[in-house]
Order: sequence, then C-alpha cells, then structure tokens
Amino acid sequence: MVNVCSNIIRQINQMKRKGYIVEQIADTDNLRLAFWKAQKGKSMKQEVMLFRENLDARLLQIREQLLDNSYRFGNYRYFTIHDPKRRIICAAPFAERVVHHAIMNVCATDFDRRQIPYSYACRKNKGTFAALEQAALYQKKYQWFLKLDVRKYFDSIDHEILFEKLQRMYKDKSLLSLFRKIIDSYHAGDDRGLPIGNLASQYFANHYLSYADRHAVEQLRIPAYLRYMDDMLLWFNDKSELLEKGKQYEHFIREHLKLELKPFVHNKTGHGLPALGFILYPDRIRLNRRSRQRFSTKLRQNYTLLERGEISESEFGVRTLSLYGFIAHADSKGLAKHVMQKTGTDIESSNRVNRGGSWNNNAGNCRVANRNNNSPDNSNNNLGFRLACSSK
Repeated sequence: MVNVCSNIIRQINQMKRKGYIVEQIADTDNLRLAFWKAQKGKSMKQEVMLFRENLDARLLQIREQLLDNSYRFGNYRYFTIHDPKRRIICAAPFAERVVHHAIMNVCATDFDRRQIPYSYACRKNKGTFAALEQAALYQKKYQWFLKLDVRKYFDSIDHEILFEKLQRMYKDKSLLSLFRKIIDSYHAGDDRGLPIGNLASQYFANHYLSYADRHAVEQLRIPAYLRYMDDMLLWFNDKSELLEKGKQYEHFIREHLKLELKPFVHNKTGHGLPALGFILYPDRIRLNRRSRQRFSTKLRQNYTLLERGEISESEFGVRTLSLYGFIAHADSKGLAKHVMQKTGTDIESSNRVNRGGSWNNNAGNCRVANRNNNSPDNSNNNLGFRLACSSK
C-alpha cells in the first residue's frame, strides 16, 4: 500500500498548476450538461421547470456572468435534518447548482488525481461499498482497528488553509475567484466552514483531508489506512503502536489543518468495527441498528405510498431495489424477510407480477417465463405473456 501511495504522491508533486479553466466551465455544451445533471431526480420541481422554460437564455446569462467574474454564490435555503445527528443543510438555488456541476464537470478529475487510492468519497468507481469491501479485507488481516472522526468537520474547515491548497492546484485567477466566492458564501464562525449540500463543498472537503492521507501513508507508514470523507480507519496488529500512530495523526491534523478529532474508537477486529452503516467482523458483515431501523421504516413508508396510490408499482420497485442494494452487502436475509412479511411485500406471500416475468400461481414463479422453481427432474413449460401498448 505504501509503495502505491508513494508513486501517486510523486505524480502529484510533478503536476503543474492549470490555467484558463473558466472558459471551459462557461462553455455552452458544458453548461447544458451541468443542467441535465442538476435536474436529475428533480425535473418536476417548480424551480427546475421555470429554469427549463427559458433554458438557453438562462444558460447564456450564467455563461456571461462566469466570464466577466460577476457570478455570486449564496442565497441558501437552510433546513435541519437528523440523520441521526443534527445537521444544517444549505440548499442552493437551482441556477447555482447548475454552476456547481459545470465547475466539477471540468475540475473533478484534478481533485481525483490528488487523492490516494484509499480515499473513497466523491470519487468515480469508489464510494461506500468499495470502502466497505476494502475495510472488510483489512478486518481479516489485522488484529486491531482504530476509528477516527473529525468533530463538526464541515463547520471546522479553515477558509485560508483551504484556499491556499486550492492555489497549489490552479493558477487561473478567475477560477480561484469562483472558488473564493463559494468558500466565503458560508461562515460557521471565524472564517471557517463549508455549506453542507453544495457539490463543490464535497470536493473541497475531501481535498482538505487528502494532505492528512499522505501524511498517514508517507510519514507515519500506516500499513492499512482508509478514509471516507472525515471518517478515517487504521489497522495494526500491535495495539500500542496503533494508538501511537493515531496520536501522531491527530497532532498533524490539529497543527496543519486546525481540526479536532472526536475520542478514539479502538478495539480488536474480532469484536466488530462500526463503520459506514455496518458492523464489520473478520468473517461476516452485519447491519448496524440504525441501518436496520432505516430499512424497516423506509420500506413501510414506500408500501404505504403504494397502497394510497401516491407512487406507482414501478416506482415502488425502484425504491425497494435501492433499499435492498444497501442491505445486500450484509448478512441481512432474515431481516429483509421479516420486514417484508410484516408489510405484506414479501415475494413469497404476494401475487404481484415482477418486471420481466409472466403470470403464474405466485410471485416467486414470475421472474421469467418457463420457470416454476422445480427441481431438474420436475420440469414443465409454464408459458406466459406480457401486455404492451404501442402508438401508431
């Protein structure tokens, strides 16, 4: 792992700062792509429909403001969520979200190149489940783990330190001015804080801790390290050495990034590592209590909406598959079956026709035609059909 990270860091040090980026961001095709990304899943909201009605004119206005450096960020709509801890979300106006996507269409690759292989947030082909898979491998290999978490991370990011690190990446003054406006559009106090909910904020926050990543693998020589945004995981076979590395890591981010860690969480890997909504053991993965509750609650809510006719069966299927996609990474068959039986959505007790299937005596036999869940010596041909409507 250390050798791989060393090669990455050498490449980073050899990179030249990039210039003339704003022209690419303000390109009409890039802005149009940004619009389609920003409206994904929100196409029926009023502000999106109003923007779409005069799409070309609005994109042209954004383009002109970006090129003459007059675009302003802010005007957030604030609301609070409890998921599970209290967070204040800053919802930007739709036009501003388009600008964020336009910026990251061009700049995301630059941010990604400055990450080590074991950073998993805000990165293509990474994400929660890739991090989970890597953590599971470390759980099998090492005897002790240490879990670190930054206290109030987004609200603690220092504006000047962040901007100085962005200046190392880019020399385009217009782009840096855009970044400065995004950073200064939110203050949690004393020139600190990034707004939770902005696309650019996610990339900035992930980049901010990339310097701690390099310190961990290059200077501290931690053999097994993983980070998902502000959650850092370390593994060692020696407990005392692991805790010493943790203290050195804590000192670095306090002195160089002005961040404060929460109390250490460490234990033997055999006792289970709570991370990313799961509990990881060397030989299995379980859902944590909050994830179990969330699955049950969301499934019941979706089923209620289906019964009321507020969502279609296809929408119910999409939502259910999404929930199953999350819990499928854990040993959760018993939970899923129990919850679906209680809600009446269990496949074995329902006669709904599954997508791609045919009518039969129960839903379990409807996945495909010519399938009846029989043993090989008890085959038959249950032919089915589907109805379709075509326009002339």
